[in-house]
Amino acid sequence: MGTTLTVKNDLAKRLETLAKTTRQSKFSLVSQAIEEFLTLQEWHIHAIKEGIASADKGDFISHEEAIAELKRWGKRAS
Repeated sequence: MGTTLTVKNDLAKRLETLAKTTRQSKFSLVSQAIEEFLTLQEWHIHAIKEGIASADKGDFISHEEAIAELKRWGKRAS
């Protein structure tokens, strides 16, 4: 499937510079960027759906457990 993509001039210039610097085609760089973006978005949507399903089942941790977990990560929690 072929797709035409029009981007803003500054983005096109950045893409051109990156393609020259890395000796990769613009097509390859754009394809890689789209693949990475889609993978991240799909993961994010999946994680949200899992969270909603857990919440719908009443799977929650206590406030104390949440604070303990944040402290484990080194976050300031009160």
